[in-house]
Amino acid sequence: MSFVLSERSLSRLEGVNDRLSKVVKSAIDYTKIDFGVTCGLRTVEEQKELVESGASQTMNSKHLDGNAVDLVAYIGPKISWELNVYDDVAEAIKTAAMEHDLSIRWGAAWHVEDIREWNGTMEELMLAYIDLRRRQGKRPFIDAPHFEVT
Repeated sequence: MSFVLSERSLSRLEGVNDRLSKVVKSAIDYTKIDFGVTCGLRTVEEQKELVESGASQTMNSKHLDGNAVDLVAYIGPKISWELNVYDDVAEAIKTAAMEHDLSIRWGAAWHVEDIREWNGTMEELMLAYIDLRRRQGKRPFIDAPHFEVT
């Protein structure tokens, strides 16, 4: 099935790193799961509110300089937050990142700087991150809708 980014999603790419924007626009052609853009460039005030609410962990967000996007997956007309759906979206982002030669970090696998370098599936990558954090005695921070330039 073929998907397209909505006008709203395209408008949310305004101010985002040109190459990252191209990756997202290409990834919609590769995905098995429909997705949209929920956030691109953020103001300091928006980021501060997200940190205060607990929705973000840092004021040093790549959203502030346009080097990150948050995507949302759709199953039919409904938003899905199921992690396995975001594995599929991440596969499409990886394919597009390879096409556009752009290093991308995924918010469900913070330990790998560039998802293009991972030889397994994106599900395996996320599970490797979870295992690593548990071995370190730390809780994994899974932000599966998040993709950033490294």
